[in-house]
Amino acid sequence: MASETFDVVIIGAGLSGIGAACHLKKNLPNKRYIILESRDAMGGTWDLFRYPGVRSDSDMHTLGYAFKPWIQKKSIAEGSDILAYIREAASDFDVDSNIRYGQTVTEASWDSTTARWTLTLASADGSENSMQCQFVYSCTGYYRYDAGYLPDYPGSDRYKGLLVHPQHWPSDLDVTGKRVVVIGSGATAITLVPSLAKTAREVTMLQRSPTYIISSSAIDSVAEMLRSWLPPNLAYQLTRWKNWATHSLLYSISRRYPDFMKRKLLHWVRLQTNSEVDLAKHFTPKYNPWDQRLCLAPNGDFFRALRKRQATLVTDHIRSFSETGIQLESGEHLEADVVVSATGLQMLALGGIRFSVDGQSTPIPETLGYRGMMLSGLPNMAVALGYTNASWTLKCDLTSEHVCRLLSYMDRHNFTHCIAINHHKDMKTSPLLDFSSGYISRSIDEFPKQGDRAPWRLRQNYLFDTLSFRFSRLKDSALAFYSGTSRDTALHK
Repeated sequence: MASETFDVVIIGAGLSGIGAACHLKKNLPNKRYIILESRDAMGGTWDLFRYPGVRSDSDMHTLGYAFKPWIQKKSIAEGSDILAYIREAASDFDVDSNIRYGQTVTEASWDSTTARWTLTLASADGSENSMQCQFVYSCTGYYRYDAGYLPDYPGSDRYKGLLVHPQHWPSDLDVTGKRVVVIGSGATAITLVPSLAKTAREVTMLQRSPTYIISSSAIDSVAEMLRSWLPPNLAYQLTRWKNWATHSLLYSISRRYPDFMKRKLLHWVRLQTNSEVDLAKHFTPKYNPWDQRLCLAPNGDFFRALRKRQATLVTDHIRSFSETGIQLESGEHLEADVVVSATGLQMLALGGIRFSVDGQSTPIPETLGYRGMMLSGLPNMAVALGYTNASWTLKCDLTSEHVCRLLSYMDRHNFTHCIAINHHKDMKTSPLLDFSSGYISRSIDEFPKQGDRAPWRLRQNYLFDTLSFRFSRLKDSALAFYSGTSRDTALHK
């Protein structure tokens, strides 16, 4: 039986994958496409994570799609509301009927004699099949969905309580009246602590080192005002740009004047906490602001839990688990009925897909990111990669727009494929993701690199990328276009 053939295959039915399909449906309605999703449900992160209080760590006016205004009052939204928003977008553009669940892409092989990709799929029932397409658009995100990062805690096998990871939160877990220790200091821990503190007997957040935490209102008063005066779409776009500009200014000041921003961030924490909190010990990281993402506490909920003594913050190292809790290096022992290991993610580049071109394997770590959306040496392939210093969707929206623009250009000029080529063999490279977070440093060598000059260097700037992606010429010295089915027919000069 011959395998199916599509114009575009989108891999992943999460926030970016559904957005990519909506852009394709809106701009190129005649393209035949399919969305392949390894899990059995739409929504990606926002369907997977079910831990208490799960929410966005960016405002929804920038995390939301450019084409679909976020109209709810809360701009820092709960996970269930974000999932509903994604499903509504899929329904609005009728892309939900083009999703195939339980389909994991394991291999992608390009054949220049046919100018097509052949994708090998592993189905949920254990069977294997394949399909072909002209263009692959990877929207898989950057972490493993089947397992979070769980350190090898000394003595954890002796622990008689429940040890859980937020990525796999038990649906029947009730912490009412229980002693809970949350290990970690990132966004997940900052979210969990105030949520668990509402019912638990006591909650302790155990961090090895502090992180920067900033409080923000869950409701954007400017967005509410604009929405009362202006049409919904215009109000949304203005709010989107306003929030990006505010965030960009904070980021720029942090990078240029780190000592100043350290003082400001600690001052804001001091205003949120009581005088008994040791700021130097618990809230002063060893790194500069935005070496890692800032953690967000909507309406100061994390600080309020500390002030009301609903939660306790401990900065120490784990010596070992005991039968009833955790023994710390300081000698203190934390009693715990439940231990939550909010210790981060395991990264996975492009969903773990193995790529090859004309029978030759193309290791992903040996590729360079072209404009943060294509990879050198891989024809007719794009990847949705969001910003690390702003909302993920801002960049993914631009990438999806540009993919549509690229496909339209190729159709008009009868090109069968295009490929990003690095002509600078002496180019210095650096990691594609430039954060020092533990989950990134553990796996960054498995990801593509970026170069030291355009178009191989990521700008991490939404304004620059908007102008570049929407108005620049598609042809440049690094992007080659071909007609026919052989590299000998290159038309790009």
